[in-house]
Amino acid sequence: MAVAQSRQVAQMITARTGREVEIVGVTTLGDVSRAQLTQIGGTGVFVSALRDALLAGEVDLAVHSLKDLPAQRAGLAAGIVLAAVPPRDDPRDALVARDGAKLADLPPGARIGTGSPRRAAQLLGLRGDLRCVPIRGNAGTRLGKVDSGELDGVVLAYAGLARIGCANAVTQVFEPDEMLPAPGQGALAVECRDGEPELAALLGVVTDQASVAAVTAERSLLEALEAGCSAPIGAYAAGLEKLQMQAAVMSTDGSRVLRAHGGAPGAEARRLGRDLAAELLRSGASGLISVPQGTDEQRE
Repeated sequence: MAVAQSRQVAQMITARTGREVEIVGVTTLGDVSRAQLTQIGGTGVFVSALRDALLAGEVDLAVHSLKDLPAQRAGLAAGIVLAAVPPRDDPRDALVARDGAKLADLPPGARIGTGSPRRAAQLLGLRGDLRCVPIRGNAGTRLGKVDSGELDGVVLAYAGLARIGCANAVTQVFEPDEMLPAPGQGALAVECRDGEPELAALLGVVTDQASVAAVTAERSLLEALEAGCSAPIGAYAAGLEKLQMQAAVMSTDGSRVLRAHGGAPGAEARRLGRDLAAELLRSGASGLISVPQGTDEQRE
C-alpha cells in the first residue's frame, strides 16, 4: 500500500513539474510486527520511521496516509514540514464479502474482519447481530481471509483498495450517513525537511486546497477531542468556499452515537472542527472516547 501511495504522488509530481521521483522503500515496525498497533505505538509507528529517514537524509520527501499523522500539535516533528496534501481520494469505507454480498445479505452472526473500533461500532449500529473480528495484515492478507471462508467479509478503506487495484472486489460502499470515515481517510500527506523552501515549493504544486480545508477541519476535531486514531470517532468534511462537516463519537458496541454537524468558510476549517468537538464534548463524548487495548484503525 505504501509503495502504491508513493508511486501515485511521484507520478503526480512528475506530471506537474517534469521532475522524476525515485521510490525508496522504508520498512517500519508496523509493517513487520504482528502485534496490534496500540501495543507498539499506534499508526505513529509507520510515520516515525519515515520521518527518521527524512531527517537522516536517506530520502527527500515522505508520503503518508494523512490519517496516520498525529492530530495533536505535540505530534509535529521538529525539522519536518507538511509540504503538500494532494487531491483526496474517495474517503468512504467499503465491504468486501463473499459471493458479492452486501451487508444486508450476510447471514445472522456473520463474521466481519476489522481492526478499527470506529468501523466495528458503526457496523454493529447497522446490524447488531454481526461478529466483528480483530484483524491485521496487509489488504491482500485480509481479502484472503474472505476468499478462504475464514471471514464472511472485511471492511477496508475504499481508497486503499483502489490504490492497489482491488476496487473490483468491493461488494458495498458505505455512504457517510451509514459509516462516517476516519478523520483524514482517503487523503495523503507529503512531508519534507524544514529549511528547504525550493523543495517545499516544488511539492506544493500537487496540493489541493479543498482537500486541505476538509482534512484540517476533521483533524482539528480529533485534536480538540484529545483522541487518537484508535478512538471510535468518525468525521467527514467537504467543500471549500462553504465547508460542510459531520462528526460522530460512538460507543464501541454501537449502542450509543453522539452526532454533530455544521458549516463554515473553508478558511475557518480549524474553527469548524473545534466547534463540533465542543458540541460533542458537551453531549458527553469524553465518556465514549476511551478505547480498550488491542484495537487499531486500519492503515491505508
